[in-house]
Amino acid sequence: MSQNVPIQVGVVGKPNTGKSTFFAAATLLDVKRAPYPFTTINPNIGVGYAKLKCVCTELGVKDNPRNSICINGWRFAPIELIDVAGLVPGAWQGRGLGNMFLDHLRRAPVLLHIVDSAGTTDEEGRPVKPGTRDPVEDVAFLEKEISMWMFQIISKDWERISKLIELQKKYDELYTRFSGLGIKPELVYGVLEELGLHSKKATAWTQEDLQALVALVREKAKPMVIVANKADLDTAEDNIKRMKEELGNKYRIVPASAEAELALKKAAKAGLIEYIPGESDFHVKGPLKPEQEKALEYIREKVLKRWGSTGVQAAIDTAVFDVLGMIAVFPVENEKKFTDSLGNVLPDVFLVPRDTTARGFAFLIHTDLGERFVSAVDARTGRRIGADEKLSHRMVIKIIARA
Repeated sequence: MSQNVPIQVGVVGKPNTGKSTFFAAATLLDVKRAPYPFTTINPNIGVGYAKLKCVCTELGVKDNPRNSICINGWRFAPIELIDVAGLVPGAWQGRGLGNMFLDHLRRAPVLLHIVDSAGTTDEEGRPVKPGTRDPVEDVAFLEKEISMWMFQIISKDWERISKLIELQKKYDELYTRFSGLGIKPELVYGVLEELGLHSKKATAWTQEDLQALVALVREKAKPMVIVANKADLDTAEDNIKRMKEELGNKYRIVPASAEAELALKKAAKAGLIEYIPGESDFHVKGPLKPEQEKALEYIREKVLKRWGSTGVQAAIDTAVFDVLGMIAVFPVENEKKFTDSLGNVLPDVFLVPRDTTARGFAFLIHTDLGERFVSAVDARTGRRIGADEKLSHRMVIKIIARA
């Protein structure tokens, strides 16, 4: 059975920050040619894409992707985007639809926090005069909501749990609680050591100790990329500068205009322009109506020239490659022609952790392939790769297995 599952990225934020627009923009791409290895049933989940330079151009081949898309030498690898409904203060206490939607975060190893960088909405997401709400406060609010939601789960019946930890002289009960949030024991243990809690009796931990544990685990297990949305509005510019100064040492901050990205993708779909997601400009293909020309010129001036891109693709790429540290690997069966058994050229690309070994990669493709693994071949150089050698980004490899 294949173990390859898509990377999941949570899209979070308070109402009216442009979160739904971001989700729509990120998932709007022509996917008719891409039969993905997973299907989307839940309307909160959509297919987004991580963008990387395809290897087809440097290998001098014309690829025909199967699990992904190649546009002008750029490969778009599918990921799952989880659209978490807008969070309001007190969501962790069940206010609004908080708990149900915070539950979606269990599955996401990285979060995109869509922030209204222009300050046009209050803490509840209600419209206010542009520039009157501090987006830095919105970042702190969301941190608190997620931390308090996790704290509720971890601290429930703590007196009994802490006694068990002392009695058993191990943290199994604590690990079990965190594993329900999709968090691994080694990460929790590392935080216990970092905070010095492993040298203190669990029954002597204070509420502050437990909250500090949860906050640091959240920071490491559910890292966030701040998407400074509505960056086309004039009140956003100073706010984004200040966000980078105040939060830049803790978070990656990506200026963005989800509305601009959605408009460009719709215009491209209608055949009005040629646009590759993440690019710094577009090319007009056909005659435009005056209002279309005006809208596109606004995007060019206020977004693309000011920030270099709409930021939507950059935010996803930052989450997948920089924060999660994933690499892209192209598996082939014929290392000379770069094809699979059916003759498809560079058919697949897998996004895997950067410490993935050759044998580990074989297991990701298929359990049976991992069990029969002998060695691998770097298709570019013909060099043999041992079982425990780590793979590198954009590597093309052939797995050699026992018959």
